[in-house]
Amino acid sequence: MDDSNKIPTNHELVDALIDDFKATCDIKPREEAENANKSESSLPKDFSDFPDKCPCDDEDSERSKEEKPKADDYIDEEELKAKEELYSEDDLQRLKSEAEQLKATGNQQFKNQEFRESAFTYTSALRICPLAFAKDRSILYANRAAAKIKLELTESAIEDCSKAIELEPNYVKALLRRAQLYENSEKLDEALADYKRVVELDPSHTESINACHRLPIEINERNEKLKTEMLGKLKDLGNVILRPFGLSTNNFQMVQDPNTGGYSISFKQN
Repeated sequence: MDDSNKIPTNHELVDALIDDFKATCDIKPREEAENANKSESSLPKDFSDFPDKCPCDDEDSERSKEEKPKADDYIDEEELKAKEELYSEDDLQRLKSEAEQLKATGNQQFKNQEFRESAFTYTSALRICPLAFAKDRSILYANRAAAKIKLELTESAIEDCSKAIELEPNYVKALLRRAQLYENSEKLDEALADYKRVVELDPSHTESINACHRLPIEINERNEKLKTEMLGKLKDLGNVILRPFGLSTNNFQMVQDPNTGGYSISFKQN
């Protein structure tokens, strides 16, 4: 018997609906997903990648974390704090002076467009400048952020600006620098917050004032665009669910109540 003209049962329609829904959402059956997770979390494919490591050995795991190489710009503040507890006041002042000399060198390197070298010099200064001198360290972080911007290290520059602001919350230059970085990274809400803070500290700051007028409009346009895209995707998913029943999202109409702002949904037969 030819099954091509067979009318599907309700059970078959539901099964087809579920299959379509899974295909759309890329959902795996539970058993298949569990098996996949087991296979992915088991032993590595190539033991040569982990010759000295047992996956269940916590001690080895901790050792591997300790041996993980630090970033070139890493500042170990815990180590600095421990050392400073042993320093005299003269030692602290001497280290502050050495850090200031390194900062001056870094500034000159920056002026000479030696941005990578200046970033390393600022890092060296941060590694010896005592934690007690928060303002000096804040300036060093902000200067290093400026060098990283020139090197197009955006995320790292944002981190340095944030550290500078943490040490000096009213540091206008660091706030402005981070606001610009956020805006260029399309993090408009964060950028607007920083621009507003700059205006609070400097009511005559023209760039920040303009940004406070411009960004809310851009944020609203972005949100409307995202909402439209989301509704489009939900409509596509809804059509997948309704298709086996001979329906589509066009059969449903959303009407907004002008008094409450809420929505009601009405069914419209084709």
